[in-house]
Parts: sequence; structure tokens; C-alpha cells
Amino acid sequence: MHEIQTNLLWIGHAFDIRALDSQQPRALFEAGIEAVVDVAYEEAPAYLPRQLIYCRFPLNDGGGNEPAHLLQCVQTLGDFLSSGTRTLVACSAGMSRSPTIAAFALAKHLSQTPDEILVRIAEKRSLEIKPSLWSDVENIFAKLR
Repeated sequence: MHEIQTNLLWIGHAFDIRALDSQQPRALFEAGIEAVVDVAYEEAPAYLPRQLIYCRFPLNDGGGNEPAHLLQCVQTLGDFLSSGTRTLVACSAGMSRSPTIAAFALAKHLSQTPDEILVRIAEKRSLEIKPSLWSDVENIFAKLR
């Protein structure tokens, strides 16, 4: 997991939320994470402790996602950020879908551009942003509350 916005937003990957042993959720609790937004299409749903809010939006990295689903996903993460809910957004490798969704939600929250946020994220972790997904989310960005 990589903390992107201090005490508010983390980006992670499948193994951060899909426990291989009983110790795995401990990292979420130690970070104070209260909610998980899972955007991994090819992974099975995570089984997290009941104390955590879990939202799953199975997104395709190569585009073709329903605009309404993308809007709901980014809006949900944005609502968590606005309410101060400490949130982890995760996909399979944590390099494309989760940083893309995080960049747009955090941009809206901070009144910055998604590109500015993406530069911040790239300083903390490796990225492999897929242009088709980025473009799809960019198309719904103006519709965010």
C-alpha cells in the first residue's frame, strides 16, 4: 500500500485486500483504513473483516466500462474523501485502475487536475496507466458532484 493523501487515501493491489494469512488485514487496521474500494475485474471479491466498508466496482483496464459505473466508482471514492473516511483503492497490480480512479476522485476533492494528482502518485509508486481507461474516466469527470 502507498499513502497518496496523508491520513486519507492509499493505493494498493489485490494482495493488500485479499488475505493470504490471518495477519494481512492488520496492515489495513494499522493504517486506520475504514473503507476499501476494489476495482479489480479479474480478482474474486475480497473477504474483509466486517468493520471495514467494502465497495466493489469490477472495472476493465482496456476500456469499455459503462460510463454510469465509472461515474459511481469515482463519485463513491470522492464521497469517502469528502467525509474524511480513510480509504484504500485497489486493483490487481495497483498500477493502472486504482491510480486512475484515485487521480480523478482526489482531483475533484482537492480542486486540482487529474494530471497534477497523477504526477504526485507517480512520485510514490510505479504506474502503467492505460490510455483507454484514462480517457473513459476523463469523459465522465465533468459529471462528478
